[in-house]
Amino acid sequence: MDGSYEAKEARWAPKAARPGDHILELGAGIGVITSLLAAVPDVRIWAFEADPASVDLARRVLEANNRHNVELHQGLLTAGEPREFKFFKRRDFWMSSLVEHQGSYDDVVRLVSRDIDAFVRRHAITLLVMDIEGAELELLSQAELPGVERIFCELHDHLYGLGGIQEITAQLARKGWAYDPRGSRGACVLFNRDRSPREYCPESVDA
Repeated sequence: MDGSYEAKEARWAPKAARPGDHILELGAGIGVITSLLAAVPDVRIWAFEADPASVDLARRVLEANNRHNVELHQGLLTAGEPREFKFFKRRDFWMSSLVEHQGSYDDVVRLVSRDIDAFVRRHAITLLVMDIEGAELELLSQAELPGVERIFCELHDHLYGLGGIQEITAQLARKGWAYDPRGSRGACVLFNRDRSPREYCPESVDA
């Protein structure tokens, strides 16, 4: 209600989207960022969240905001063949993750993943948005993400250090994405395949 929930991501994730995008969101949580993305004209969104309780709440949030261009799934997309994962649910739901050592947890949800590259191809995804509490290191290092033009993600250096950030940026650079400061703020980072220069815009560089 006071606008503090995921405030930086809420401000900058929609700026990464363009009209007509096919958006894949990983770590949809309670659907707040999803709802903001869905307001961009002519976009379609496929949103995934591992926590079934959060998915139920996200559906209510999407309905309350009349967002009918979203397919919401309870599940997990990862790079490679399907595998079983443990998802650790925490009292503060935004801290729930695949990382056991992140802190104490209240429950464990077992999930079988689906291949993200196959999903990206099938739905012609152009923008990937993710906040997956550290799992971005493995995913962005291993997935090819064919056809994806932009990646907006929240980094979690407290889980994998600067070495993990170096690995992410190096692997994405190898696959054609560049760090885009025009759409990045702190740990919320935009990677872009579009290397063309843009006109200077003061709004794009404010704090």
